[in-house]
Amino acid sequence: MRGAVWLAMFVAAMFALAGIGPSAQAAVHVGQAAPALTVPELDGKAFDLTAQRGKVVIIHYWATWCAPCRKEMPVLDAFYRRYRSRGLEVIALSVDREHDRAEVNRVMSSFAFPAAMSDDASVEDVGKPSAVPVTLVIDRNGIVRASLTPDESPLTEKLLTEVVVPLLTGEATSRPPPIRADH
Repeated sequence: MRGAVWLAMFVAAMFALAGIGPSAQAAVHVGQAAPALTVPELDGKAFDLTAQRGKVVIIHYWATWCAPCRKEMPVLDAFYRRYRSRGLEVIALSVDREHDRAEVNRVMSSFAFPAAMSDDASVEDVGKPSAVPVTLVIDRNGIVRASLTPDESPLTEKLLTEVVVPLLTGEATSRPPPIRADH
């Protein structure tokens, strides 16, 4: 029991150091229009969520110090490589601090999808999640269809296939949002 208490205190301290907490809750609601997001990617290109209309977009919040995040990244990368030609876009938003940018770049060099530092966003109405990882799925019309967290369902190829592929094929346009995970 003491180990669990220590772990909970450690995780809370890490979130506090990273600026993630209840006051930084993401302003995202499943079933509603995705908030604005404009951010320079690590390679200098601009990512604008509004410009992605017509594509299915995954926004993945993560951090270099987050073990579950690092476990999900290869799954997300394989899924992105498989479906990007069908209209899938992914942006990984690191909640790491600016002084960790080199480590973020090092980690992201292994992956095909782009990444950005969440603090670099010039228009970011999505805010920061209260915990990481969080994966938001946005349909071709800019509607948030899912908010996925590992405590609800670990990010797996199977889960991504169930949630994202129907959006890519147009099968889910008239259905209600498939998953709602409060975070």
